[in-house]
Amino acid sequence: MEDILRPIYQERASQSNTLGVLLIEKKEKTILTTDYFDVILLIIVKEAEQPVFIKHYTYDQQKAAMHIISEAQLQEWLLLGTNRKIFEWLHHAKVVFDRNEYVANLKMELQEFPFNGRKIKMGLEFAKLIRRYVDGKTLFENKQFLDAYNHVVHSLHHLARLAIIANGLHPELTVWRQVKQIEPEIYKLYEELVNSEETLEQRLELLFLASEFLIHSRTELGSTHLIEVLSKKESWMYNEMLNEKELKTYSVDLPVLLEYLIEKHILEVVNVETKGQGVFHRCYRVNQKLS
Repeated sequence: MEDILRPIYQERASQSNTLGVLLIEKKEKTILTTDYFDVILLIIVKEAEQPVFIKHYTYDQQKAAMHIISEAQLQEWLLLGTNRKIFEWLHHAKVVFDRNEYVANLKMELQEFPFNGRKIKMGLEFAKLIRRYVDGKTLFENKQFLDAYNHVVHSLHHLARLAIIANGLHPELTVWRQVKQIEPEIYKLYEELVNSEETLEQRLELLFLASEFLIHSRTELGSTHLIEVLSKKESWMYNEMLNEKELKTYSVDLPVLLEYLIEKHILEVVNVETKGQGVFHRCYRVNQKLS
């Protein structure tokens, strides 16, 4: 099908805005990677009115999808991990056009996975992990076991992804296959939750106990990026954190993460007087004993 698509991607490659063109072909074992299409044509552009533009094609009982994505959108996906297929696309793709070795350099950077990039990704995964864990525990305490179970499964998934990133790898679509080799303890915990014959309440109770230790042992690692950013100032108002470029990606998970780190004495609250008597601004700073 590449021959059929060639005129399409050659036209794109001739445009100065195009940084790279990649082809991802369906293979029997990686059918999920291409969303059941026979071919994915991935075109990376420097700028675009739409960050993502997709077209579908058919030819002789075959189907293809063309994805045109902006460089900014690609970088966001790589940072936040919100499109996990993109890692596999970049890894397995055939590069048919590469302007100034943009794609080659990108793939090398992903392979090397610089520690600073890892710190940010670990911070984001840790924030999501804490959010799911805390919400799940609250639901469990209110005897909402099915909802608690849903949150716990997600929290384990974030714990698995955190472990994979800490080991210098990018989480793939098959996260549990990866984590079974890297952190069998987390895999075993997930297996027990899903396959145990005990009641749901008993399974959740045991899992919260085990998870607490696993999360605690990764708190320093998972909060490294946040602590580094917060250490730049004496104290922070919450709105200042929301508008800090390096912290914006924590989004809705930030309040829960802050409270967790206060509970663990990693952060502390600073009360600043307001004009109202007895009312204070609640500010946050890194525990000075850690400095």
